Amino acid sequence: MTKRKHKREKAQLFQALTEQVQSPPADHDAPIPEQALANLPGLDALASSGGLPKMKKFRFQLMHEWILHRLPPGRVADVGGGKGLLAYLLQQSGWQSTVIDPVAQTLPDKYKDLTLNRRVKIGAAETVPHITQPFAPEMAEKFDLLVSMHAHGCNVQLIDVAAAEQKEVILLPCCIIQEPLLPAPGQHWISCLVEYALAKNLIVEPFRLNFRGQNIGLYIHAAPENTL
Repeated sequence: MTKRKHKREKAQLFQALTEQVQSPPADHDAPIPEQALANLPGLDALASSGGLPKMKKFRFQLMHEWILHRLPPGRVADVGGGKGLLAYLLQQSGWQSTVIDPVAQTLPDKYKDLTLNRRVKIGAAETVPHITQPFAPEMAEKFDLLVSMHAHGCNVQLIDVAAAEQKEVILLPCCIIQEPLLPAPGQHWISCLVEYALAKNLIVEPFRLNFRGQNIGLYIHAAPENTL
């Protein structure tokens, strides 16, 4: 019976992973069911950012605001940053921003400024630096902060970088595609990442942004050194 049960659990896990890989991209952005939050360390008491109704989009603007109000400007890499709107917004706020993404894309021509509640045009000549390659750990050396919003295959690498290179990392995980780590049966992927980071003696500060979809982020960094 034990062997059969173990075989059945492995088959169920394999089926779940297969379904995740084959799901359309919209499913990767699905919010975490509220009942699952009770089993995620430090996430069950999270409140949404602000008292506003959940926004349909604007995740990059909300992440920009979160970073702006919590971290001093420095050198930031937006891993899997796509068109580079987050990097552009941070660049406008005094950060040295770079997009790391194997697919080269141009900036959008406009975005909505949530503070001013109006559309802002981005000039055709505006750019942000772009590394057109998949992320590799050695790329982290020249950055202070690495951000990954719903990017595939780099969450575990970024946690490793936070531990080995004392870098600050912000993750908004979506799915386990191309990741070397698998959650235990019944364990949520975000909980798995939190557990992995804690095992490396990192500090994990979860937060929630006020947009629809998977909006839970993890701010991961090394513990401050003790001072005499």
